[in-house]
Amino acid sequence: MASENARADSLSLLLFTLRSGKLMAINLLKVSEIIPCPALTRLPESHPHVKGVATLRGASLSVIDLSRAIGEQPLVDPNGGCLIVTDVSRSKQGLHVQSVSKIIHCLTTDIRPPPHGSGAKSFITGVTQVDGSLVQVLDIEKVIHGITPARLEATAGHLSQEEVALLAGARILVVDDSQVALQQSVITLRNLGIECHTARSAKEAIEWLMELQGTAREINILVSDIEMSEMDGYALTRTLRESPDFKNLYILLHTSLDSAMNSEKTKIAGANAVLTKFSSPELTQCLIRAARTVAEQSG
Repeated sequence: MASENARADSLSLLLFTLRSGKLMAINLLKVSEIIPCPALTRLPESHPHVKGVATLRGASLSVIDLSRAIGEQPLVDPNGGCLIVTDVSRSKQGLHVQSVSKIIHCLTTDIRPPPHGSGAKSFITGVTQVDGSLVQVLDIEKVIHGITPARLEATAGHLSQEEVALLAGARILVVDDSQVALQQSVITLRNLGIECHTARSAKEAIEWLMELQGTAREINILVSDIEMSEMDGYALTRTLRESPDFKNLYILLHTSLDSAMNSEKTKIAGANAVLTKFSSPELTQCLIRAARTVAEQSG
């Protein structure tokens, strides 16, 4: 396999702070704009982590109290600060933060996995160093899931006999550095009667693929997140395509960003398809198409 450094992609991060002042970051591609905190309307019976609703160019925008959502102290001025407006997993939301610091540019290899012992309650997917200071990369999918969990529809009963037979031949590996996103995919697969392998990083995914290669459990479909630390989904795809063993591996890239904006990069990297998180029915249909392709190649 080619070295990871040769496969690195560039990444832009927006740095921000909460009350503690420690630097946090979010992938700039997930940010649509930054605005001063506007007047908010509190809705009765809303989630306790939702501060209220703002009106942005005539549209309603839910505003998340990010400090509260990740278990930190509230902002000194609850009406101050600013909103980071994100566009993630098919929805827009405002993140109320103390202040925005700056934008930095780095390589995906500069983002390291969270320290051991971060625990299941951690809301970070990686860490990096900026000017000697530790920066934590926010797991925005986990924050959103804690407030509005994705609907995980049971779709197995709506499948045809042909589709059930196709999926029975699927040996799937799901890789995602967000535990919440990983679990969403796994639950969808289990609802389809499919057991799968999982990995939390591209490195771990490669280890699984190589270990199972040539055995009866050889992986034939890879479902990979794109925005991962150390090696992202594009780099993982390019690395696998360089090996004859994985030339025919079906690769579906699963992203919290708009898949339309990633389609060209997906094609260039060598992946078969790209899908925006998270829709159980759409993931199911993508897996059926993947299983059909695999069956045609082996037949």
